[in-house]
Amino acid sequence: MGIILWIIFGGLVGWIASIIMKTNAQQGIITNVIVGVIGAFLGGWIMSILNKSGVGGFNLYSFLVALLGAVVLIWIVKALRH
Repeated sequence: MGIILWIIFGGLVGWIASIIMKTNAQQGIITNVIVGVIGAFLGGWIMSILNKSGVGGFNLYSFLVALLGAVVLIWIVKALRH
């Protein structure tokens, strides 16, 4: 994926993850993009441990993998803050 798609994909994933984890009011657009992109890498890493494929493009499976990673990332950050 090109850099523009990574930004759009990351923003969308980060936004949905922040809604799921109820941190949407605390996160801005830039934070959503960062959480989404890092979440995609984290989700891919988690799936590789499970011998599954990670993020491979702009599709539903990749979105769900990235969303898993973003939710885990937000959960870790929330746990460290408390």
